[in-house]
Amino acid sequence: MWIMINRVLIRLKIVQIVYAYYQNGGKNLDTAEKELFFSLSKAYDLYNYLLLLMVEITRQAERKLNAAKSKLLPTAEELYPNMKFVSNRFIAQLEVNAQLREFSETQKKTWENESEFVKSLCEKIMASDIYKEYMENESPSSYEEDRELWRKIYKRIIFNNPELDQVLEDQSLYWNDDKEIVDTFVLKTIKRFEESNGSKQELLPEFKDEEDQDFARRLFRRTILNADYYRHLISENTRNWDLDRVAFMDVVIMQIALAEILSFPNIPVSVSLNEYVEIAKLYSTPKSGSFINGTLDGIVNALKKDNKLIKD
Repeated sequence: MWIMINRVLIRLKIVQIVYAYYQNGGKNLDTAEKELFFSLSKAYDLYNYLLLLMVEITRQAERKLNAAKSKLLPTAEELYPNMKFVSNRFIAQLEVNAQLREFSETQKKTWENESEFVKSLCEKIMASDIYKEYMENESPSSYEEDRELWRKIYKRIIFNNPELDQVLEDQSLYWNDDKEIVDTFVLKTIKRFEESNGSKQELLPEFKDEEDQDFARRLFRRTILNADYYRHLISENTRNWDLDRVAFMDVVIMQIALAEILSFPNIPVSVSLNEYVEIAKLYSTPKSGSFINGTLDGIVNALKKDNKLIKD
């Protein structure tokens, strides 16, 4: 089952919140935990907001056609335009989606205040080969073709878009690091839409179940509450280094990794190691990945040798 907030995103958020917790003087654990769950909910807001963007682009394309019709001397093409793009059945289904409408109404989130950006993005899409190829095919498109058009547009034009990144950053600081991972969930959502589900097509749920919420809460709290023990393990295995000389972000990442390795017996050590090495590549120095991998590997081997860790 696909879900929006998965453990990859939870780990990323915990790294951000734990780092901020220490930077702010490590004062209030409950406040930091609330911040963690607020931050995760903002990632889910971004997911819904990006789905709404596709609807808004289509509305903009329709406004453009209507404006051309209203010109003083419209051409025949402007009077009788090709409506294929604005009549896209996947977008029509997305526009009436019950969950998306509820999000828009309760969160009061629309793209209306970003009209210049939406216009510019719409122009970019209409100038693309993906759009031209779709419009030049005179036969009526199937629902699958309509959906595939938007999967391609999203992947090639919206997925890696610096202008969109800037718009989102201006709206919420929480979204700086979320866009890339949330994009993958939007693409999954497009792929799983079925015409037969109509307005009741399910979007990805925020959490799979309470287990993932519990994972987030426990991992965060264990990281902070057992910090002294984890840092002791790190310093024992970095004897050639003064712990103060290790990049603070590296210490935070290793601390969280150890909390996961020692608190969740069902997660294989290799999975935890891989996840945090990848996070180190994102958030720390170029050499951090191999340093963290080597240090954690040494700690795990020492713990196994002393029978303090019994898992693969």
